[in-house]
Amino acid sequence: MAVKIGRNDPCWCGSGKKYKVCHQAFDDRIEKVRQQGHKVPSRDIIKTPEQIEGIKASAKINIAVLDYIEEHIHAGMTTAEIDKIVYDMTTSMGGIPAPLNFEGYPYSVCTSVNDQVCHGFPSENVVLKEGDIINVDCSTILNGYFSDSSRMFCIGEVSPEKRKLVEVTKECVELGLKEVKPWGFLGDMGQAVHDHAYANGYTIVREIGGHGIGLQFHEDPWVSYNTKRGTDMLMVPGMMFTIEPMVNMGKVEIYVDSENDWEVYTEDGLPSAQWEIQVLVTEDGYEVISW
Repeated sequence: MAVKIGRNDPCWCGSGKKYKVCHQAFDDRIEKVRQQGHKVPSRDIIKTPEQIEGIKASAKINIAVLDYIEEHIHAGMTTAEIDKIVYDMTTSMGGIPAPLNFEGYPYSVCTSVNDQVCHGFPSENVVLKEGDIINVDCSTILNGYFSDSSRMFCIGEVSPEKRKLVEVTKECVELGLKEVKPWGFLGDMGQAVHDHAYANGYTIVREIGGHGIGLQFHEDPWVSYNTKRGTDMLMVPGMMFTIEPMVNMGKVEIYVDSENDWEVYTEDGLPSAQWEIQVLVTEDGYEVISW
């Protein structure tokens, strides 16, 4: 439980207003839901207006980098070239690539091709070819604020099966986003994502999910897409997290490369797709911060 604040004390959010006219009713509503047995957010993951502006500035870089890659990615390009673009663009705009050296990750971006689920290592030896699908996962730090999003790219003409996987995965994100609203639950979003994927014959990775973000790369809550409506953490204004389901064409099982302990693949070798957006819960719904 958070430290008790007097009604006339300054509010914990830093607004300078008295608690009773700022966040007391907000906190009382959260406490009521907690007493009903639900998981609720702690104050330290609720973003203030000042923090949100800082995070949005970081996201401008993240979006610009992915926009550039979208315009220039092509068959014959190596994933190492993508890594260099991300590093050069991010740093030239005053940012830092968040993945670089994060828990030992050695690159500025994740490039996951075909059956790679996530955390793919950029390499001079991985040359994109006609028919590939690739997820480029870009994350930025600017003045201590974090942004994170990823996009799928189809290289040239891809098979109808791969294209459908990419499209349905994006639809999953869009359907999940519609469920983001204050005083709902993360499970509302998770079930919408899950149901659409499985209705199309796909599976969703269970071990890896989304996460809170903004002041750190990975914050609470952990976000699953194998959840039920009315469960998981309460969503409240000021919460920020990613929606990033990893959708497998085949079975749900995955494995991690035993040599580098980072790259994740589908067990059956079939393709996987992922789109990622960063979302802020607002007073009346949501705002997409990075995409």
